Amino acid sequence: MPADVFIPASPTSSSSDSSSRWNPSLSASLYRIDGWGAPYFTANSSGNISVRPHGSDTLPHQDIDLLKVVKNLTDPKASCGLGLQLPLIVRFPDVLKNRLECLQSAFDSAVKSQGYGSHYQGVYPVKCNQDRFIVEDIVNFGSPFRFGLEAGCKPEVLLAMSCLCKGNPDAFLICNGFKDSEYVSLALLGRKLELNTVIVLEQEHELDLVIDLSKKMNVRPVIGLRAKLRTKQSNYYGSNSGEKGKFGLTSAQIVRVEAKLRESGMLDCLQLLHFHIGSMIPTTSLLSDGVSEAALIYCELVRLGAHMRVIDVGGGLGIDYDGSKSGEGDISVAYTLEEYAEAVVASIRCVCDRRSVKHPVICSESGRAIVSHHSVLIFEAVKPMAHQPKPDDIQFLLEGEEDLYAAVMRGDQERSLLYVEQLKQRCVEGFKDGVLSIEQLGSIDGLCEWVLKAIGRSDPVQTYNINLSIFTSTSSHWGMGHLFPIVPIHKLDQKPKACGILSDITCDSEGKIVKFIGGESSLRLHEIDSSGRYFLGLFLGGAYEESMGGVYNLFGGLSVVRVSQSDGPHSFVVTRAVPGQSSSDVLRAVQHEPELMLQTLKHRAEEVMHTKGGGEEKEEDDEYKNVAACLDRSFHNMPYLATEEGINE
Repeated sequence: MPADVFIPASPTSSSSDSSSRWNPSLSASLYRIDGWGAPYFTANSSGNISVRPHGSDTLPHQDIDLLKVVKNLTDPKASCGLGLQLPLIVRFPDVLKNRLECLQSAFDSAVKSQGYGSHYQGVYPVKCNQDRFIVEDIVNFGSPFRFGLEAGCKPEVLLAMSCLCKGNPDAFLICNGFKDSEYVSLALLGRKLELNTVIVLEQEHELDLVIDLSKKMNVRPVIGLRAKLRTKQSNYYGSNSGEKGKFGLTSAQIVRVEAKLRESGMLDCLQLLHFHIGSMIPTTSLLSDGVSEAALIYCELVRLGAHMRVIDVGGGLGIDYDGSKSGEGDISVAYTLEEYAEAVVASIRCVCDRRSVKHPVICSESGRAIVSHHSVLIFEAVKPMAHQPKPDDIQFLLEGEEDLYAAVMRGDQERSLLYVEQLKQRCVEGFKDGVLSIEQLGSIDGLCEWVLKAIGRSDPVQTYNINLSIFTSTSSHWGMGHLFPIVPIHKLDQKPKACGILSDITCDSEGKIVKFIGGESSLRLHEIDSSGRYFLGLFLGGAYEESMGGVYNLFGGLSVVRVSQSDGPHSFVVTRAVPGQSSSDVLRAVQHEPELMLQTLKHRAEEVMHTKGGGEEKEEDDEYKNVAACLDRSFHNMPYLATEEGINE
């Protein structure tokens, strides 16, 4: 091979022409933003994600640039920022309010258009996200239309009772879940406190507790029962519905409950029928089947003499995580809020009219549809730097590899691949035999990667490391494969030329995201230069994720901020910011004592430095102070990776 061997350049991604033609609208289409995000998220003209806090009613000057929010939150306090560390959760109460109003409006419209003889009065299941400010917001925003809460355990009952003291007095407090005497006593106490509490029987034996305790406490209860329907869905959530569902009473058990209430002179207390055919109901046809079956049971209870007045259609109102509106799989629904409400109202009206039964109040427990959109998880991604051999290195390494060089120059991909594999094998054997050093082996690996790029056969999927714990922040993705929209919150005016998977910072090989909406096994991402920062947003994660996440690998809860629309210069104001859990917090959560640990380590440092000696007393004292300060910072900082770089808009 001649000394001045020609080295062909590694091919780059598409030409600058295609990149210059790229625009935010193309990014919106690529990431399906209009499908899953409308009317709350859009790609703005600056190439950033904008939040439209009031949905379709948002005025142009009210759009909130998400990158500007993140900059304000993470800039140091000296630069007028809040100095928060990524990752973090940004909540938009205006979006929450709009979701609540849209749900109510959808049912109000369906009631009016169909001449329905009663009204809709929903509840929020607090298990979706028990955060104090979310629950308080829902009670406050929902007060004009009597929106209430649903609880499934004793702490949630206490939470709901406290919040509803400031809510509409007619708002329901639906008490679901397994019950003991303390649970039932709390629910009965709610009625004494003039809260509109309904005890829903999940199991037949719970009725005895309700009868006995209501007499002892001298409280006339309002009782509901959960029916175990035969209607069920076939997706992931179907296992929780149908005759083998976890909760509810069979038709035989319902008859026995009715008879016992009659014998006890309490049949008038039975006023609500509840059912649940599973989360993420995919189609209105399945919804109508379930609602119609439940409405028949409701009418039968009326015939038997119960003073029925409410039918609670449970949860199941889904959202379209992938923007396809297909209703296929576990992450898509083929209906709008309006179509859902119309199907519920029509199904109940039709059955009740046939049986000449007065139309009941309609209640739903729609948590996912209310809180998912208002919360955005922001985290940073970095891509490991690939080794790029210098031309001189390539020339040196190619010497003696004339066949490989000739194949590359001819563009013979198959031969090039064959020679690369042979070269790799020889070098590995040489390394094992001690002939090659690790530096030489690394250079050969770089050469092989260069060759693969030169012939267009390198692996197109790159790994982006993300400063996040999949287990803590997206536990349903890890546990059940649930997919969320993940999108860069900036650079949307530039063409994303890389394909990537996401790998978190936990010491667990399963801490990665390799499946994305649209059935994709990689995500289109931008190349990251050494001086820049790259921010991704996980959207529609406001329900369940925070409640389900733990402290696996001791990565704790994230910083949480509330951002509201304002008429100021930036169109937003941060109304609350709570730093995430520190290392001390997560250690305390697993029964360690951080204060004692810190003292132990400081004592050890003092002992070691005293034993080592040999230096000036002042130097030893200064070193000890530095060690102590370092330990103190580590206990008080978040476990996630920190960065000193600012954000350039």
